[in-house]
Amino acid sequence: MSYRAWQISKPGNITSGNLSIATLPRPSDADLGKTDVLVEVIAASVNPNDYQVAEMTSAAANLVKYPRHPGYDYSGRVVAIGRGVSDIRPGDLVFGRTDPVKLGGLAEFVIAPIDGLALLPEGFSAQLAGACGNAALTAYQSIKPFVHSGDKIFLNGGAGGVGTFAIQMAKALGCHVTVSCSTEKIQLVRSLGADDVIDYRVSDVMDELLRRGKVFNLIVDLVVGSPENLFLRCKDLLLDKPKGHYVSVGSGMNMGAAAGMLVGLFLPRFLGGSKHKHETHQTRNSREDLAHIAEWLASGAVKVVVDSVYEFEDVPKAFARLKTHRTAGKIVINVQKGQGEVEGGYKGKE
Repeated sequence: MSYRAWQISKPGNITSGNLSIATLPRPSDADLGKTDVLVEVIAASVNPNDYQVAEMTSAAANLVKYPRHPGYDYSGRVVAIGRGVSDIRPGDLVFGRTDPVKLGGLAEFVIAPIDGLALLPEGFSAQLAGACGNAALTAYQSIKPFVHSGDKIFLNGGAGGVGTFAIQMAKALGCHVTVSCSTEKIQLVRSLGADDVIDYRVSDVMDELLRRGKVFNLIVDLVVGSPENLFLRCKDLLLDKPKGHYVSVGSGMNMGAAAGMLVGLFLPRFLGGSKHKHETHQTRNSREDLAHIAEWLASGAVKVVVDSVYEFEDVPKAFARLKTHRTAGKIVINVQKGQGEVEGGYKGKE
């Protein structure tokens, strides 16, 4: 038996011809590690890291083996389990995040590690769950360890895949949430629970933050590079340690932002350095975290914001949409045919 999987054949721009569907032998039980499960994928999504790795400089790209099978997110039905798996059974509906090295979610079957999955809440849409794994875990892990109810946080960039989850999770944890976004996304982020919104198209974000003062317990930077001096000036925005934390999640840093970050990290405070630690977030698979996310999804405390839906054959179009940097929420990929538009999601893009 065979199955179809998207693959990146070589480093470079993935929308320029090196992204294609490959037909591969379907994995067998013998291919599963002790704590792996084989999932027949129902839905998936796309993430910036899927293309950013392929589009790295040639020296860095040579560290990655090709062909590479993209896809962090998936939902689907378990068809086989490794010998060390005891609490998941064939037939179970699950969702999660793939092995961050092997990936492979943009395929009809994926070998998934047990530490990166959770049972799909009863009655919850597999299409929606297929867009949750990476972005929901990233949002959760960049906020949950650092806050308590009543804390104030600033999300720099709140309308994308991670940001739309982050707003809702922060509110579920009892936080006051300030968000930056573009004019056209204000209604969306407010509807998700944002208490305070800074429109970066009409206001200087840093000026607006400084006007609010030294009030934040947490800054989560989902843009990294705009404003360039966000980390350098975070000492004027964050409460003093141990209450104040700065976490960067995005990967779009420019030279100005890099310079500001280096000044903040290495200069002593009396010369302008930051008193706060710069924490670069690295998402990790966690069944415990995914189980909490599943509870929020089931209760409706957290909704999946859907930017757009593409069929499996149209993955290149989905990446082209993602690379506009104008998405509102997540892009859903229907891996199984006949699913159509997503039901029950929160509309991000009109």
